[in-house]
Order: sequence, then structure tokens, then C-alpha cells
Amino acid sequence: MFSKRLFLTLIATLSIVFSSCKEDKNVIKQTEVSFIKEAELTIFKKDSTQINLDIEIANTDYETQTGLMYRSSMKTNQGMLFVFDDVEPRSFYMKNTQIPLDLIFINKDKTIVSFQKNAKPFDESSLTSNAPAKYVLEINAGLVDRWHISVGDQVNF
Repeated sequence: MFSKRLFLTLIATLSIVFSSCKEDKNVIKQTEVSFIKEAELTIFKKDSTQINLDIEIANTDYETQTGLMYRSSMKTNQGMLFVFDDVEPRSFYMKNTQIPLDLIFINKDKTIVSFQKNAKPFDESSLTSNAPAKYVLEINAGLVDRWHISVGDQVNF
């Protein structure tokens, strides 16, 4: 009787240990993606004021598809610039993007042609440029209004 009880206790204990180990193997831990300054960008406003930003550049297929996904924050003076080979209407979405953003669409002459303000985190709705664009600048939501950025402002990087 004692050995049977001991055997059942041992089996129960081992099943708990092995199931706990199995669960730990299935846990996926996301690593924090950090900002890496790759260049500086200046917005030249019509009133002659300037806005200076540190930017990351997304110019590979992987970088343009991932963008600012999986990031929990971005500083006010930071942004991501998407660089495309061609000039055409652009469409973005906020899948897996935790940060609310303003998207600034820029033509080949580095002139702002349109923007989408206050893009909501994780929203997969299409955010279109409404004009052909070669570049797209993503900054924290609310900064287009706070900095009074407007269509026709120039960008240099």
C-alpha cells in the first residue's frame, strides 16, 4: 500500500514538473526594439522655423514592412523615415504598432504633400497618402499639430 501511494505521488509530482517545463518552453519573450539614430532630418516650415529630428531609416523590404512595430515608445525628437525607390500613392497601417503616430507623406522633391494624424495603435485600417510620395516620415501622434506642420513645408536629410 505504501509503495503504491509513493509511486502515485511521484507520478503526480513528475507530471507537474514536466508540464511546467513544457509551458516555459512555449513562452515567447519579446525583446525591446531600441531606436538607432542613422541620420538627422530637418523640416523647414513656411514661416522660416525649423524642426530637427533624429531618424532611423527604413529602406529595405524588411525595414519598411516592420517600421515601428513592437516598440513601446519613441522620444519627441525622433522619427522613422521610409525611403522608397519609386513615387506613388502610399498606404500604411498600424498592425503591431503600439505607439500612436502621425504619418507625413513627402514627394521626390522633399516637399510635404499630405499627412495622416493620430494613427491609432494596432489599427489595420489603410492610411493613404492621398498624393504620390517617395518618403514617409513617422513621428509621435500630435506633433504635426503641435509643430504646425503643413502641406508645402520642405524636408531635408
